[in-house]
Amino acid sequence: MQKWFEYNWLVREEWLDWCEELSEEEWQKQRVGGHQSFVKTLIHIVDVEHAWIRGLMGDPEQHYDYEAYRSLADVRRLSAEAAAEIRPFVQSWTDEWEEKSMHGFAYGDVMRHAIAHEIHHIGQLSVWARELGRKPITANLILRGSR
Repeated sequence: MQKWFEYNWLVREEWLDWCEELSEEEWQKQRVGGHQSFVKTLIHIVDVEHAWIRGLMGDPEQHYDYEAYRSLADVRRLSAEAAAEIRPFVQSWTDEWEEKSMHGFAYGDVMRHAIAHEIHHIGQLSVWARELGRKPITANLILRGSR
């Protein structure tokens, strides 16, 4: 599990770097799909991952007020803080937790859902990048050399 979270966090950081070149207007522009903007989609990715994993950790879900994170620096900070909080849990993952249950969901299924959820939304960012005539961040795991 850990390698998939590390992969997602790496790709997310690369997208945040990519967004450095967006104007404020493009960063917040209402779009079709995803959560309607780069900023809201990136916050949503962090929010969902953090909420699900906090649940597995036995902590209450914590959701974010999207209006409190308007700038790229705000979203970058949120992403780093959320990942730092859940990283020890992800790194300590064992196969024994796979079938453990939370609200009727197996822990392993929740972990895979969090991974797939981010990958899904990264695809949306890629569509928007192409609409802007820009090359998106690659989601290619193999060419990154990860195994």
